[in-house]
Amino acid sequence: MKRLFGGGQETAEDFPVQLSEDEWRRKLSPEQYHVLRKHGTERAGTSPLNAEKRSGTFICAGCGKPLFASDTKFESGTGWPSFYAPLDDAVATTEDRSFFMTRTEVHCADCGGHLGHVFPDGPRPTGQRYCMNGLALQFKPAG
Repeated sequence: MKRLFGGGQETAEDFPVQLSEDEWRRKLSPEQYHVLRKHGTERAGTSPLNAEKRSGTFICAGCGKPLFASDTKFESGTGWPSFYAPLDDAVATTEDRSFFMTRTEVHCADCGGHLGHVFPDGPRPTGQRYCMNGLALQFKPAG
């Protein structure tokens, strides 16, 4: 996992996939744009990906990068799709100091899209809970 620096603010130059804001707006739905490009959060319990149980891969809705294997998904009870580990080199993190707290923000390592946050209260084997916005993900079934 790549950790970004610079006061928690990444720049487009930090990521290999770069599009203009107009290109992102054309590519994404307004809701996806709000989450992926403006660090928004979807309402808990609204993503159909919460119920996704098939074998496959969760990919970035912005650029298609594979992010999480379905066998690392677990029911966290939070209302957002949760995983205990990303795929190798799939995500980058920054420090998020919004809302008067410090959290670790998770981004797609290729396009920098905001995915969600990671917390140290997940299950074994990692103890991590990658709490992701369903709008930032798409599911690609195995096979």
